[in-house]
Formats: sequence, C-alpha cells, structure tokens
Amino acid sequence: MQDPSTGPLATQATSSFTEHLQRSRPELLPFNQSLPAGMVPSSPHATTIVALTYAGGVLMAGDRRATMGNIIASRHIEKVFPADEYSVLGIAGTAGLAIDITRLFQVELEHYEKIEGTLLSLVGKANRLGAMIRGNLPMAMQGMAVVPLFAGFDHSSGVGRLFSYDVTGGRYEEQEHHSVGSGSVFARGALKKLWKPNLSAENAVAVAVEALYDAADDDSATGGPDPVRQLWPVVYTVDRSGNRRVPDRDLAAVAGAIVESRAAAGREA
Repeated sequence: MQDPSTGPLATQATSSFTEHLQRSRPELLPFNQSLPAGMVPSSPHATTIVALTYAGGVLMAGDRRATMGNIIASRHIEKVFPADEYSVLGIAGTAGLAIDITRLFQVELEHYEKIEGTLLSLVGKANRLGAMIRGNLPMAMQGMAVVPLFAGFDHSSGVGRLFSYDVTGGRYEEQEHHSVGSGSVFARGALKKLWKPNLSAENAVAVAVEALYDAADDDSATGGPDPVRQLWPVVYTVDRSGNRRVPDRDLAAVAGAIVESRAAAGREA
C-alpha cells in the first residue's frame, strides 16, 4: 500500500487553493476563460466602494446598485464581503466575475489557514488577491475587468490598512481613505473633506455613508440610500476583534440624519 505522504496528491500539495486548481482543474477558475474575438457580452457592473481608516481599525462601504448600460440591473446587490475574520473585500467592475473571484479568495484564505495552521499576514492576503486579479487580465482586455478594494486589520502594526488594485493586479497601499468604481471621483472628494484622523467607528460610518450619498448624487450608476425600499449601503468595520457588519437600523439612522441636515440647509447643489 502506497504511503499517502509520498503519493501524487502529496507531491502537488500547496497552501494556495488557486495554485492547486491551476494544476489540477484550471477550467474551474473564474479567470481561465476567453471570449470570441470582438465579443463583449452585456453584464451587470458593480459600482462604488469607499474605504477609510479610523481609530483602531478600517471601514469599507458599498452602494447597492448594479447597472447594465443605462439599465439598473439590480438595486439589491452586495459588493462588500468579509474575506476572513480580519479583512474585507469590496468589488467594482463586472459583477459576476467579481463575485466568483471573491468566493475563490475566501476559500484561498481558509485553505491557507487549514494547511499552514496560521493566518496569512495582511500583506500576504493583499498579494494573493493581486495575483488573482492579474489572472483575470485576458478577460479585462476584452472589457470584463474586476477592480477590488481590500482592507483589514494588521496585527503586527496594530492598525487598519487598505489596498487598491489596477486591472493588471498591481497592488497599492492607500493612506487614510480611498474609493473605486464609477462614482469614486465624487466619493473621494467627499472623503477628502469629511475624513479626519482618529475618527470613532460611529463617525467613520457617517463619513462613508455621506461619501456614497455624494457619489449617488452625481453618478447615475451609484445608488444612494433608499428609504422607500429600506435599502442601505453595506458597511463593514474591521478592528482587533475582527470584522463586523453595521446593522441596517444604524445605517437608516445615519442616512436619515444626512438627508435632514441637507434638507434643512435648503441647498440645490
């Protein structure tokens, strides 16, 4: 009987689930596909994500709208997900591919933890996500790009950190705050005005929601808070104790306060 430790599976053992699939079942990877020349199918696109640091952690928020050309494809899509206990991932770009890559990334981190018996470092997680985005480059060149935003708590430094990416998988650490997606230019302008060092978690939530509100005000592909349908942004905070999704009731109160303050100001623009 063959020793399992010397068999073919053992020789292919790796702490990277993505690498394992690349060797054994590459057709299962979301980015190992190709389209016929000149073929770009219509597909929903996820839009605006914001992230910012606060005292003791980092926060990420995303609106709920997906668009397909000039059509609203979904008002309920979620674009911010926990990657693991101490990190979160936001997606912009081709929604279907982005969600598949997110799921693969979640499995990648869980697989590493089970094989190695320890958590991957925050920078290590960011690098692995960059490699996945680089793997999607052929699809991105055909118009089906995925652009994530990654954030988490770094136990080695005791602070929240955030990372942006380009379509080639290039990884860039951002300071203080960042935004990606179609409404990012408007959200980033709001973040520059509203962000302050050492924000509390509660104030950071208010800053993120207001930045998304500003983005929705000027970008038709970004959805603002919707009190009629009771739809609010998806917001996660990450600190030393792990990630936490902000409850909808808290977001409803924050969005209501923003609307009231702007209505009281009586401004048109």
